[in-house]
Amino acid sequence: MTAPTTAPAAFLADVPAHRLSIVVPMYNEVENVEPFVTAVHDALKDYPFEWELLIANDGSRDGTREALDEQARLRGPHVRPIHLWRNFRQTAAMQAGIDAARGDVIVTLDGDLQNDPKDIPKLVARLLKEDLDLVAGWRQNRQDGLWLRKVPSKIANRIIRKITQLEFKDLGCSLKAYRASVLKRVSLYGEMHRLIPAWMATVTSPARMAEEPVSHHARTRGESKYGISRTLRVILDLLAVNFFLRFSGRPGHFFGGVGLGVSLIGGLILTYLAALKLAGQNIGGRPLLWLGFFCVLGGLQFLTTGVIAELLIRIYYNRGDIAPYHTDKPADLASDAAWHRQA
Repeated sequence: MTAPTTAPAAFLADVPAHRLSIVVPMYNEVENVEPFVTAVHDALKDYPFEWELLIANDGSRDGTREALDEQARLRGPHVRPIHLWRNFRQTAAMQAGIDAARGDVIVTLDGDLQNDPKDIPKLVARLLKEDLDLVAGWRQNRQDGLWLRKVPSKIANRIIRKITQLEFKDLGCSLKAYRASVLKRVSLYGEMHRLIPAWMATVTSPARMAEEPVSHHARTRGESKYGISRTLRVILDLLAVNFFLRFSGRPGHFFGGVGLGVSLIGGLILTYLAALKLAGQNIGGRPLLWLGFFCVLGGLQFLTTGVIAELLIRIYYNRGDIAPYHTDKPADLASDAAWHRQA
């Protein structure tokens, strides 16, 4: 049974005034462009606040670009296509949309119509009424294949919960509502769009995050862009998340701790061998001598790596804005221009 949806007004009573930016990455989804844009407009036809729809075309080659431009022409300037120069992958496309978003609230979702735009008002209402920074969708009844989608997702979610200590049941759901001022403090790259709650935990409290049941539909047009390999990529990015959660401001503590430990082992080995030497034993041909020597050497390398990491982290926090994508320059818009307003 899918999560029920209700008219926007039912959710948005007593919600503070805000502007809403909807960010959608798309790659080779020409068949879904018109149905998706129509579904968003139908879902928000009674939305009482201003909103905009930003669709980041991730280097599509199937006519998605032309279809998006046509929808922008037909619907109005609040539909804002962003065309990346090549396929930078979903995370970079999502970052491009977030960078261009002007709203106080940002909602992200996939453009294949598996996420239901009718759930947007519900997530936004909970975000603002409960003064949260993130409300993530939870697909209670996923309409996906078992072995290529559900099983890898369960494995990844379990690993992520174990490492990050965030009790989210469905981190892979793209449908999420964010407080823009917090989300824009997180830079996305790799496969990080699936780990945004973990990255947001580096700038805000997990107590300001929540999960909300949402609808989920089977794909009816186009082809899925995901396979079993995405689980491996997520696990690799999870290692980076774990490092940043624990050592983002002090990488020298991580490398230094490893270095001191390895050096201590090497020092104990060499001390033991030195005692044997003083007792008159020959230690020149013992493999233990080489092990002790390389442990001390390796420990010193870890220590110097920690120093270099400290320097790099300071460069990271003082860097200029470097985007993980290249895109056509979006039109310069006044703060009050190109919003969808209820008639």
